[in-house]
Amino acid sequence: MALSLGSMALAGLEARRLTHEARSAANIAASEASDQAQQAEQSSVTRVLEAVKGEELQLGKATTVVRQILNWCDDHARDLPWRRLDATPWAIMVSEFMLQQTPVERVRGPWRAWLERWPTPASLAAAPPGDAVRAWGRLGYPRRALRLHQAARMITDDFDGQVPEDRDSLLRLPGVGSYTAAAIRSFAYGRREIVLDTNVRRVLARVAFGVAFPASAATIQERVVAEQLAPRHPGRAARWAVASMELGALVCRARNPLCDACPVADLCAWRQAGNPSWVGAPRRGQAYAGTDRQCRGALLAVLRSGPDPVEDHQLAATWQDVAQRKRALASLVEDGLVVASGSTWSLPS
Repeated sequence: MALSLGSMALAGLEARRLTHEARSAANIAASEASDQAQQAEQSSVTRVLEAVKGEELQLGKATTVVRQILNWCDDHARDLPWRRLDATPWAIMVSEFMLQQTPVERVRGPWRAWLERWPTPASLAAAPPGDAVRAWGRLGYPRRALRLHQAARMITDDFDGQVPEDRDSLLRLPGVGSYTAAAIRSFAYGRREIVLDTNVRRVLARVAFGVAFPASAATIQERVVAEQLAPRHPGRAARWAVASMELGALVCRARNPLCDACPVADLCAWRQAGNPSWVGAPRRGQAYAGTDRQCRGALLAVLRSGPDPVEDHQLAATWQDVAQRKRALASLVEDGLVVASGSTWSLPS
C-alpha cells in the first residue's frame, strides 16, 4: 500500500532507531560466540528491513514530487536578481538579510540601491553604521542593517573580504543563524542544504502531511521529509531549494492557494484529503498600528531624514504618547540604532 511522505518520515526515523539498536546489539555480542553474534545481527537486520518495507515506492513518489516541481520552476519562477547566475555571494547575503520578514517586492528597490552603493563587504565596512541604518529605509526591523554592517566588517577583517562558504564561519557572522547560513551556502555556493523557510515548510505540510499549515517550529518528521526530498547532487539540491520556495510563494500560498496550477496536485496529501481547514493553534497576524514597533519606525524616520542631529522637540512632534515615545527611544539607544548627545539624537557614526 502506498504511504504518504509523512509516513515515510516516521518509517525513516524508526529505521534509524532500529539500525542503532542493531549496531549496539552487534557490539555487545562481539565478545560472545560467533554463532550467537551472527544470530543477533541477522535478527536486527530483519527487523530493520520490516520497518522500511515499501520504501522503494515511497521514494518513487518523492522523486516524482521533486522532478515535477523542478520542471515547473524552470517555466514559472520569478526573475529575482539575487537568484541570477551572476549574483555574487555578497549580493545573495544582502538579499537574505533584507528578506527576513519582508516581502520580495519591498526588497527589490532597496537591494538594488544597496548593491550600487556597497557592492562589496569592504565598501560597506568602510561606511559609518548610521549610513547603513539610513539606507535601510522602511524595510523594517532596522537592527538587521546594523548586523549586516557588523558582518561586513568581520568579513573584511577575518575572511579577506569574501563571504565565507563553510557553515561554521558563516554562523560566526552577526545576524547569521542556521537558516541564513543554509540559504547562503545553497544559493551562493550551490551546496546541498536543507533550506526551510515559511514557503517551503507550507509546501511540505500540505504535500507530505496533509495539513494546511506547518507547526510553529519545525518538527523532526518535517526535517526528515525535507532531508529525503533534497536531491543528493549539490547543484540539483540548490535548484530544489529555489523551486520549493517559489512554489510556496506563487502557488501553494497561505491564502487562496492555486491548487489547479500546482504541478504536484495529484500527489498532494492535503488536496487528496479535501483541503481540510487548519485545526491547530490560531494563526494571528502580527499587529503594527499603535505598537512600539510603529513608534520606533516613526522616530527613526525623523532621524534618517537628514544628516544633522535631531532635537527632543522634533521627536516629540512625531509621537504624542510620551511614555511610549520614551520607551521606544530608549530601546533604539539600547539596540545601538540611536546615539544620544545632550538633548540631541542621531544615528550611529
